[in-house]
Amino acid sequence: MIKIHKAVSRRKRQTPNRESRQGSDNIQGTENNLGTKDISARLSKDLEKNESVFQQALGNSPDVIFRYLSIGKQKVRAVLIFISGLADTASIAENILKSLTYEIRCEDLNGAEQLNLALIKENILSNAEIAEENSFEQLLKHILLGDTVLLIDSLEIAIVIFARSSQGFRAVGEPVSEALIRGPREGFIEKLQINRSMIRRKLRSPKLKFQELTIGEISQTQVCISYLDGIADKQLVSEVLERLSRIKIDGILESGYIEELIQDAPYSPFPTVRTTERPDTVAACLLEGKVAILVDGTPYVIVVPGTFIEFLQVNEDYYQSYIFVLGIRILRYLSFFITLFLPSMYVAILTFHQEMLPSTLALSLSATRQGIPFPAFVEALIMEVAFEILREAGLRLPRPVGQSVSIVGALVIGDAAVKAGLVSPAMVIIVATTAIASFTIPGFSLGLAIRLLRFPIMILSASLGLYGLIVAGFALFVHMSTLRSFGVPYLAPIAPANWPGQKDVFLRAPWWAMTTRPLDTGHQDFMREKTDLKPQKPKE
Repeated sequence: MIKIHKAVSRRKRQTPNRESRQGSDNIQGTENNLGTKDISARLSKDLEKNESVFQQALGNSPDVIFRYLSIGKQKVRAVLIFISGLADTASIAENILKSLTYEIRCEDLNGAEQLNLALIKENILSNAEIAEENSFEQLLKHILLGDTVLLIDSLEIAIVIFARSSQGFRAVGEPVSEALIRGPREGFIEKLQINRSMIRRKLRSPKLKFQELTIGEISQTQVCISYLDGIADKQLVSEVLERLSRIKIDGILESGYIEELIQDAPYSPFPTVRTTERPDTVAACLLEGKVAILVDGTPYVIVVPGTFIEFLQVNEDYYQSYIFVLGIRILRYLSFFITLFLPSMYVAILTFHQEMLPSTLALSLSATRQGIPFPAFVEALIMEVAFEILREAGLRLPRPVGQSVSIVGALVIGDAAVKAGLVSPAMVIIVATTAIASFTIPGFSLGLAIRLLRFPIMILSASLGLYGLIVAGFALFVHMSTLRSFGVPYLAPIAPANWPGQKDVFLRAPWWAMTTRPLDTGHQDFMREKTDLKPQKPKE
């Protein structure tokens, strides 16, 4: 059962003081975070008063459009409010303005107020999605999200028309950070509605649930959590919602804001939540009982809980034959240890343990180090820092230029450093091997952690030799074993040992043998498939 570790102390939620309203036309004078006069104010029957509240809140911005109308035989006054660029002006002109100014011109609007509203909603407007609202704050939120608000004189209820523009969003394409040889070529984009639909296409089940909330006092960013009802643990879903509801910040511009505010170990370099651009990755995680967090305005989706093993796995492992996956995963784990420990081991052996090397190799390394003015640690530090600078420069420059700078810079600087006698050829080989091994780690955030931890491990190795290297490795293992991600052990299913979970760690069992979900997250519905799916020889 998942143990959810809840915070001992929580913020006290402050409720705004509300004065009693004297009639429907009373608009109070306090200010809220959206700029309206009162967080509890409601629409009045006076169109001018309602319009003045919106004008005061939205200011005189040129992109805020107030479109005045006279509808029906009686020329009932109305106004459309929307933001140009966020709302779809073509849809407004075709489905709203045309209906309200042309198709309704002969309609008699002298009936009851509710009948008038029903007439407009059911017989006039042809938009697929509309709603009613009478709160100034909620209406402002709709306008700032790109919806269109219709205010009608003598009505205390406004009509919200969902006609948001899709312009300015890139088309669905292949993810940049998670390229695969075999697998789907689609990736998330910056539009939340599109991302939700991409998950729906992967999991066409009524069990797939979405819950939406707004985070950011100023940005009003839409955040949506996704899970499979009956598979995801209810305590896990409640914990995710609780952590998100505790976030009080002025703006959320990327999912990294939320990632840093909900993780279990904020001082640990290891990532405890997973991010991905791929809908198939999110769908696979949801099938294992995990929860996804989608943030409007970013293509990166957060998946919780996140364990260490997942950062060394890719979806292609499940699309290829399980026979080949064994060798590929062993290479990834070997690359992880090479990236983390190879420079430190080289420094420790050259500084303290030369007797461990064969005589021929020791003499060869000694010959290459003739005339080098720096000890092995300084030599490794210079090369590692130089390579990190080149890597960062290659990322920040435009792609064609960045690749040239990275390749040419590494070749030129490495060759020049050897010829100048600043570093030995063996050190260039060690640093280059470490860099190439780091590129095989699928999880970018885990790769950043390894790049950071490599330097303190080198310092310990240069100070204490192999003893310092062993102490550093033991300390890292102990630290990772103490981490939790939303109640799940970070090293699961290795520590604590979970034998059914070993089918998908160092090797990947065939699909007909992976009959159960991970025990830590999928215990609500443990069985994934039938137990007799192993292919059999055809009967004669």
